[in-house]
Amino acid sequence: MMLSRKSEGTMSQPVRLLLLKTFVRSFLLQTSWNFERLQNLGFLFMILPGLRIIYGSRIPEEVLERHKDYFNTHPYFAPMVAGATLRMEATLAAGEDPQVDISSFKKMVMAPFAAIGDSLFWGGVRPLAAIIALFMAAQGSLWAPLVFLALFNLPHLVCRGGGLLLGYFGGLRAIESIQKFHLPDLSVRCKEGSIILLGVMCAYLAHKGCNLQDIPSCWGFIILPVALLFARFARQGVSSMFLILVTTTSLLALALVF
Repeated sequence: MMLSRKSEGTMSQPVRLLLLKTFVRSFLLQTSWNFERLQNLGFLFMILPGLRIIYGSRIPEEVLERHKDYFNTHPYFAPMVAGATLRMEATLAAGEDPQVDISSFKKMVMAPFAAIGDSLFWGGVRPLAAIIALFMAAQGSLWAPLVFLALFNLPHLVCRGGGLLLGYFGGLRAIESIQKFHLPDLSVRCKEGSIILLGVMCAYLAHKGCNLQDIPSCWGFIILPVALLFARFARQGVSSMFLILVTTTSLLALALVF
C-alpha cells in the first residue's frame, strides 16, 4: 500500500503512526552497528515501517539492498535523513523522479551531519549542560543530575523529532532549512558559553574555599597573571594537555607544601 498524496502532505492517522514508529526506532539506530557498514542495518530498521507502507509487505529486493549500503552519521540527525529518504522512496514508487538518487543523497548528507552533530552536541551542548549542573552541585543542589539530563536531552529530542518532520515533509528542502539555523555557529556559542561558565565556577569555588580557610578573597587575584600567561601559551599553539599537566602538577605540589 503506497502513501497517497493526501497522506504525504498532511498529518493523517497513518502518517502520525508512521512517524511515531520511525522516531521510536531512531533510538535503536546503533544497536546493529557493525565495523563494515556501521549504521546501515540500524537505518534500515528505522525506515522499515515506512518502506512497508510504500511498497507493501513484499518490499522489492533492490530497495532493501539500497539501504544495506554503508551509512554513518550523527544519531541525532539520522531521523532527518530517514524522513527525507522515505519521502524520496514514496516519490520513486509513484513513478516520479526524486531529483536526486536516494543512495547519493544519503552519502551526500551523512558526513556533514556527522560533523555538525559531533561539534554541536558532543562539543557544545553536553559540556555546557555539565558545567551548569556542576555549578548547581557546588552549591549543594540535589537537582544537579536532573538539570544536566534535561539540558542535554531536550535539545537532542527536539533535533530528533523536528528533524524527522522536517525531512519527511520538506524532502530535499530540509537541507536548506538546516543551513538557516547556522548550527556550526551555535556550537561555537555553546563552547564559548561553557568556557565563560567554567571560569565563573572556578572563581566561585576559589572564593568559597578562601572563606572556609579564613583567607581574604583578594589573594585569588594572584592567579590572574598565571591564567593570562597560559592563555598566551594556548594561542601560540602550546598543547592544551601539556598546560593541564603543568597546572595539575603545580596544584599537587602546592597541596603537599601547604
